[in-house]
Formats: sequence, C-alpha cells, structure tokens
Amino acid sequence: MTRPDAPAGPAPGPLLLGVRHHGPGSARAVAAALDAGRPKAVLIEGPPEADALVALAADQEMRPPVALLAHAVDDPGRAAFWPMAEFSPEWTALRWALDHGAEVRFVDLPAAHTLAAPEPAPDEEGRGQGPRVDPVAELARAAGYDDAERWWEDVVELRGTTDPFAPFEALAEAMGALREAYGHGGHPRDLVREAYMRLSLRAARKEYGDDLAVVCGAWHVPALRRATTVTADRALLKGLPKVRTELTWVPWTHRRLARRSGYGAGIDAPGWYAHLFTAPDRPLERWMTKVAGLLRAEDLPVSSAHVIEAVRLADTLAAMRGRPLAGLGETTDAIRAVMCDGSDVPLDLVRDRLVVGDVLGGVPDGAPAVPLQRDLARLQRGLRLKPEAEPRELELDLRKDNDAARSRLLHRLRLLGVDWGTPAAGRGSTGTFRESWRLRWEPELHVQVAEAGVWGTTVEAAATARAEARAVAARDLAALTALAEQCLLAGLTDALPAVLGALADRAALDTDVAHLAQALPALARSLRYGDVRATDTTALRQVAAGLAARICVGLPPACTGLDTDAATEMRARLDDVHTAIALLPEGPRADDTRPASQSAPAPAGPPLIERWAGVLRRLAGRERVPGVLRGRAARLLLDEGRLGEDEAARLMGLALSPGTPPADAAAWIEGFVGGASGGGLLLVHDERLLALVDGWLGSVPADAFTDVLPLLRRTFSAYEPGVRRTLGELAARGPAAGGPARATAETPGFATALDQERADGVLPLLHLILGTEAPA
Repeated sequence: MTRPDAPAGPAPGPLLLGVRHHGPGSARAVAAALDAGRPKAVLIEGPPEADALVALAADQEMRPPVALLAHAVDDPGRAAFWPMAEFSPEWTALRWALDHGAEVRFVDLPAAHTLAAPEPAPDEEGRGQGPRVDPVAELARAAGYDDAERWWEDVVELRGTTDPFAPFEALAEAMGALREAYGHGGHPRDLVREAYMRLSLRAARKEYGDDLAVVCGAWHVPALRRATTVTADRALLKGLPKVRTELTWVPWTHRRLARRSGYGAGIDAPGWYAHLFTAPDRPLERWMTKVAGLLRAEDLPVSSAHVIEAVRLADTLAAMRGRPLAGLGETTDAIRAVMCDGSDVPLDLVRDRLVVGDVLGGVPDGAPAVPLQRDLARLQRGLRLKPEAEPRELELDLRKDNDAARSRLLHRLRLLGVDWGTPAAGRGSTGTFRESWRLRWEPELHVQVAEAGVWGTTVEAAATARAEARAVAARDLAALTALAEQCLLAGLTDALPAVLGALADRAALDTDVAHLAQALPALARSLRYGDVRATDTTALRQVAAGLAARICVGLPPACTGLDTDAATEMRARLDDVHTAIALLPEGPRADDTRPASQSAPAPAGPPLIERWAGVLRRLAGRERVPGVLRGRAARLLLDEGRLGEDEAARLMGLALSPGTPPADAAAWIEGFVGGASGGGLLLVHDERLLALVDGWLGSVPADAFTDVLPLLRRTFSAYEPGVRRTLGELAARGPAAGGPARATAETPGFATALDQERADGVLPLLHLILGTEAPA
C-alpha cells in the first residue's frame, strides 16, 4: 500500500510500522508514513479492551502524558499501565486516526490475560527465561557504539529522510536479524502476544484488505511478517488464564517515563525527547534558552551571551565527534562548561527539571473511574487542592475551615494507603493548630485509589470502614493507639467507637508495661488533636488515664534487672511517657457543670503528676535500676523543679563514687546529660556537676577507661560544637588559671565567694536588652 506520489513504496501488504516506544523520531516517521499511506484502519500495540476508550483521546481535556490503566476488578492492586507521551508513536498514530476518520483498534494481548498471569521478572542473570535482549543496545554495539542512546539519536532522532517508509524497512530488517539470532530475546510471553497480534491482523485484513497500518514495537515486526497458521496461533493462546478487568485513562508524568523510575520501556531523557518533538526547528537554540531561563530563576548569572556560546560549543563538539547534530551529550557538556562553570550542582538541576521533568498529563472528567476516584476528584476541586507531579509544601492552619477539611482529606487518604501527602516538619508554629504537608501526585496513586475502592464509594466512608477493619484485626496495643490517633486526625467520628472499644479491650489484657508505655504518647497527642478539632474525646480520655495509672504502678519493677539494650529502649519509653503525662487533661473540675465532652482541657491534675514524680524518685534512688534509667529519672526531676541542685549533685556523687562500676557510672552520665536534652548546657552552667564528672573521669582506672570510652563519646558527641568547646575550656581551666574553683567535699559549688567584677560586667548588656538606664 503506497501513494502514487511517494518516493518509494512499502513492502507488499499492510503497513508494518515498527517503532521505539516513546521515540520522537519514530513518532514523526509514523506521522509521515500515515500521511503517505492514508490507511483506512490503524492497529496499535495495546490492550484491545481499550477500544471503547479511543474517542476520549480526542477530548480537549486529554493532555499527554497519559496512560491506559487496567486493573483486575476483584483485585485492584493487580494492575498494568500502557503510558503514552505526546512524542510516543502510539499516541501519534491514535491522534492521526481520529483526525482522519480512520478506524482504531488495539491488537496486543488482552489485559484480561496479562493481569491473570503477568510475565515473571528474571533475576539479575536472566535465569529462568534466558538473558533478556535490548534490541537498541545490540544494534548500537553492532554499529560500533558503546552508548545505545547516542546511536539511536544519530540514526533516527537527528536524521531526516525524504522517504517516509525507509526508516521502517531498515529497522525491520535489523530486527529480523536479531530475532533470528536471539529468538524471543528472553521474553517468552512475546510469542503469545505476537500470536494474538497476528490473529487480530488477519481479522482486520478481512475487513480492510491491505489498506491498514500496524504501529507496534519494532521487535515484533518480524513475527508479524512470519507465515504461520491460524491453528498454530490459536494453540499458543489456548488455556490462558483470565480475570475480569476494567480500563481507563489516567494522567502520567515524564518522570515515570524515565528508565530510572523502573519502567521497563522507559527512556533516559523524556523531557529532552519532548523538546525534540515539539521544537523541530532550531531545537538546540531553543533548548539552551530553556536552560538559561531555569538557571536564572534560581538566581544564577546566565546571560544571552552564555546561550550563544553554549550553542557554538555544542555544535563544535558534535562536529568533532562526527555526529550529524548536537545531541543530549553535547548539549550537556556545553551547559556544564559555559553556564555552570564546570559544576555538576546546577547541572543536576537541569537534568532533573528539564532533561527528565515533572510534566503531568490530564484526562477528561468523562473517563471511566471507580466511585471513590470520582469522590476524590470532587473533593480536590472543592478544596482547591490540585494534584501536581512536582513536589510542593502545604502549610495548613486548622482554625480555618478549608484548611481543616484539607487536613482531614489527606489523613483519610493516608489511612486508606493513598500517600498523596506526607506530614513534614513545619516552618512556623509547632502548635496543634498547624500542619505541614509535602504533596506529590504519582500515577500509581490511581491504582491505590482503585484498591481502596473496595472499602466504600466515598473517601469518608471508605476510610471509616478501613479503620474499623484494622481495629478488629489489630493484635498490638501500639497499633491501636496509633489508629485512634489517625481517626481523630482524619475526623472519623463514626469509626472511633469501634477503635476505642478494641483499644480498651486490648489495654485491659496487656500486662507488658513497655507496651503500655509505647501506647500512651499517641493517646496523649490524640487528646490534643481532639481539642483543636472539637472532637468528643471522653472515652479516649478514660482509656488514657487508665493506661497512665497502670504505668505508674508497673514501671518501677519493670525497670529492674534490664540489660544494656533493654535499658536503652526503656529510656526512650521513659521520655515518651513523661511528655505524654504532661499533655493529659485532668478531666472536668468540680465547679464545671458542662458535659465531659465540652470541659475545658487543662494540664494533667496534681494527683497524676505527683504519682509520676514519685515513680521518677523511686527510679532515681533504686540501685537495681540500670544507671541510664536512674540518671534519666534524676534529670527529668531536675528539669521539672522537683529535684534541687544539691540533691542532684548528691545523686551524681553516689553514681560516680569509687564503688560504682565504671560502665554503670558512664551509663548514669549518659542518662543524666546525654542525648538532645540540653545536658551539655546543664554542665556548662553548673560547674559543680561538671566538676563531679571531671573528677570521676580522672579516677577511672586505665584498664576500665577503654570500656567506657565509646559510651562517653556517644554522650558528648551529641552536644553542639560550641557546647563541647566551652566544656573543654572549663575542664582545662582550673583554680590555678583564675577560673572558678572545682567543687570539693569541703567547698561544694562554683567558687568560695562571688566575683563582683565579673557580675558587674553583665549589667550594660542587661540594661540594653531591657531598655533601662544604668544608675549613675
């Protein structure tokens, strides 16, 4: 089939246009061949179930990159994608057929078979299927190239031809040689796919004769030309498993087209290929202009002169390397040398933003979707929360209705396993009325939404059902408390009774204090979230109070006789419980006549606080408790003002006494001044405690010092550099150097008397800060 005015004709029979997926040169060649051949039907490699979705490709709201998504109805997580970019030959063929009134059919193996028995991935050595062959890499190697992408650019992307059919005939001949040498090339499923393609081609020829075109991967062209019988092809398809499937169009991104994303048919530079396809005239100059604009937006000094010089250098490099035009390698080298001053740091930005890119496609609202997806789209529009491929930060103020609704949506999606947003550290207030999120929409989220659709038709209903199911299945107390926290964050009041009921039952049966201590912090946070979200947390408060009381009773005996690892883990639990108890509300006051759900929250009442302080005192003074826990308990009491400095010095003196094993003494120091708890500043400002540590270090026997050194290094290395420097200066400075005297049994404290001159030196700065005048 050929036009009379074409310079040359294709091989007899239908047009077999073998392409490289997502190759702009192949896409332009397909358009030229279709213009020359004018077929009445176009057959495209893809699942035939998508024939019903072809018309949507002509919708004005359809913006590539997009993908056909197929998923199993009974198992939505079993899914497959067929991506298409603006520069994909398949998309070009599809749009050409729609624009010219030609019939369009997809002719690959049906998704019902593909999803029922997906082709297993080989191991690193290709065992089980034979080594997998990369056709482009093999042809490049045969041509003497060590870079397959560079070879493809030289022979396809950067060359033109007046014969629209010549590139396909040459590529088909090369692929035929490869298929003779490698057979299925490590892809045994291809034999089944190609059998189905041949059957589809025969059916189409009965309707249109040879007045049709097939657009498929060039690897398959020799198989389509092979003379086989219908019986043989049907035999390959006999007995294939099937599943019930649904298909739709979904947005895709350039980043997901990249090979480094794990996409099997991916390319290295989708952004560069899109540029070549959309800017056929002066592509080099236009690319350099894009790069200059990007770098200037990042406040880098790039001028028009840089653009001109970069273009000249890229052309020169192409000539020196014997290339027809400057390719991506030459442009990258020129950008690095001229615009980036030889640095790869700004060049990495160019690679990420332009060479790959974050372009996100779009599909019309009329595309098929599960009910949950439609509800999500409705919420996204109503909350003005647009899905975007490029990561962005979102700051929410929960006192605002729209921001609170956004927060609930994102938390509900996380509960459903749809991780569109992840909590991030906020730049502003740390109060409970602010949240920070990092949003990024990935194409795979459509599959996650489809999977979550089994729980309900709306986001709220699905999240509620999912939470209730997780509550029933949970076997861990910490998991239940975390689930209760998620429900409060997501505003799932209907799910709370089931979650809290399961939580109360599990807490009553769990006798492990470590489990109770692990569960309490999430409950305490949940009570604060309930306050800012105006949620009734009466039942949750009762559970939290019960857990706290049981922890106060069971923690001291649980802390005795622990080994080093268990003691370190318990120290983290001790810190968490201490913080949690400070957050727990006290419950309704005697003069408060409002319902419990409306009672004003307040800090935990004296009974619980006093009980917890008593627990810390027992831990600090009990010898059988590991040193790291005794030291930590003493430090928490000191920070709360429940332990005087003299008592703290006494406890430290006991812990560092000669009779204490050095390892236990070092653990006490780690508990008291270690970690990110300001222990270094405590030593800086209380030289009495520093003197005790200094004296103990000097008394550690040489044979034991090596054993305690790693623990001490871990403790002091966590301090800020300035704190470590000050501690070193204080340790080096002694009474002989005019510094404060070290504490001794006879003269505890900083020095024997107040240094009036040093004290007066602070007054000018103090008056400046307070805005007062110094007395005359």
